[in-house]
Amino acid sequence: QLQLSESGGGLVQPGGSLRLSCFVPGSIFRFITMHWYRQVPGKERELVATITDGGSIKYGDPAKGRFTISRVNGENTVYLQMNDLNPGDTAIYYCHAGAYWGNGTLVAVAS
Repeated sequence: QLQLSESGGGLVQPGGSLRLSCFVPGSIFRFITMHWYRQVPGKERELVATITDGGSIKYGDPAKGRFTISRVNGENTVYLQMNDLNPGDTAIYYCHAGAYWGNGTLVAVAS
């Protein structure tokens, strides 16, 4: 069973930046594909970004050109750097791997 722990959310002004982190304990981390999703209450969860164990990356439409996913296997952590945030990015951001989800971290963009 995987435990995924997100952090780094918060309130930021439009145009600002945040970096989210997701920590996954255990040696399995380096072998698994990691995803970031986000969800606004009342709407479906949507893919933000994916990074494979080999480092291949795919971005969902919300992330293209503004967000960067990365991983540091030595830290058992996947990151999501988010730049030029706007109110439409307000959501709970979840880390996901296999059948497992973190509890999410809230990102709120408002002036």
